[in-house]
Amino acid sequence: MKKALLWIFAIVLPLSAAYYQRKTGPTNPKDIQVTLADRTYTVTLLRSSGARPARIVLPVTDTTIQAKLFYKRLGVAEDWIVEKFAWKEIRYHSKFMKKVMGKEDGTALAASLPVQPPAGKLEYFIEMQKSEEVIQIAKDNPVVIRFKGDVPALALIPHIILMFLGMLFASVAGLFAAFRLERYKRYTIWTFIILFAGGFIFGPLVQWFAFGDWWTGIPFGWDLTDNKTLFAFLFWIAALFGIKGKGRPWLVILAAIMTLIIFSIPHSLFGSTLDYSTGSVIQG
Repeated sequence: MKKALLWIFAIVLPLSAAYYQRKTGPTNPKDIQVTLADRTYTVTLLRSSGARPARIVLPVTDTTIQAKLFYKRLGVAEDWIVEKFAWKEIRYHSKFMKKVMGKEDGTALAASLPVQPPAGKLEYFIEMQKSEEVIQIAKDNPVVIRFKGDVPALALIPHIILMFLGMLFASVAGLFAAFRLERYKRYTIWTFIILFAGGFIFGPLVQWFAFGDWWTGIPFGWDLTDNKTLFAFLFWIAALFGIKGKGRPWLVILAAIMTLIIFSIPHSLFGSTLDYSTGSVIQG
């Protein structure tokens, strides 16, 4: 019974950390509520895109509303480029269309941000108008969107599964060590193996397809995602010494706690960024 409860708790911990990381990450779409002509809208602003133009769709059905998209390259001293929103057929954005329009496709007020090289970033804001009333969305604090290459599912899916399993087995190992259950040694070894495969085999593959670099953490850069993986792995190297001989369970418990903290840090903070002046990918 005790083991079953520990497993349940171990599953809840990484799921909670993954949910928090997902909701707070800088590449997660940003929702902003605005009011125009006494009606409130929730505008979803994208902060990540693959190797294609990023379509921004406004949740309006009023055809008298007009809107403009202002954007420019991040970190480049240049004028804002302006694109007018237009009513366009939207078919691939079925979730949005069903939520806003009550159907899976149809026309919506949309504009697109041009595709950028991998790690290229644009900053943008929106202006909406109905009759004489004009509102600006995110003008004082423009939204930043990062573009990346398309990552094949054969690289991305194993990476995601292995990293989640690594967090799961880390939690199990830590809990079993805390309750002095002998199998914590076995789960420590499994955690080490899984984190190595997910973070240092499939992780660099994902990084290569997305941004053209295998590794952008220490000692080559300060990419926080890579460095999170590195520091978590170092704790599990130490944990391996905690299962030798009579064992030092506190090393496994420490590694489990630090892994949970490390992987709760929002994904892609200080991530890969294209320096448009040099054409090189930096971190910042």
